[in-house]
Amino acid sequence: MKILVINGPNLNMLDYRDKKIYGTKTIDMINKELMNQFPNVDFEFFFLFYEGEIIDKIQMYVKNKNENIIINPGGYTHTSVAILDALLMCRNVVEVHLSDVTNREEFRKYMITTHAAKKVFTNIREQGYFKAVEYLIDNKYII
Repeated sequence: MKILVINGPNLNMLDYRDKKIYGTKTIDMINKELMNQFPNVDFEFFFLFYEGEIIDKIQMYVKNKNENIIINPGGYTHTSVAILDALLMCRNVVEVHLSDVTNREEFRKYMITTHAAKKVFTNIREQGYFKAVEYLIDNKYII
C-alpha cells in the first residue's frame, strides 16, 4: 500500500496565502493527518517546485513499479503537458486542488494535468487529499 503524494509550487506557502481560497491548514499538517487516518498506507510526501523535478519523481516512481499518485500540481495544472505525459505512465492518478479552480480566474479553467487522473477533487480544501486516498482504497487500487 504505497502512495506518492506530490505538491507543486507555492503549496509550501499556504500560511501566507488567502485562507478563504486555500483554507487554514498547511501541507505538513495535512500530511500528518493523512498518516494518522490511514496508518496502513505507506505515504511518500514531496514538495516539488520545478517542473523537471516533478517529472523526475513521477518517472522514478513508475520505474519502481509503483502505481498510486496523488498530485496537486499547483499552477502547473494549467500549463504542463510534460507533467501530463509523465502522469499518463502511472496507472492510478488522483488530482487534488484546495480551491474551486474552475470558478477562479479565466486562465485556471483549462486543466491540462487532469487528463491523466482517474478522479479529481476540488473545492473541498484539505478534504480532497483524504477523499483521494479513500477513492484509491475503495476502488481497490490499494490492496
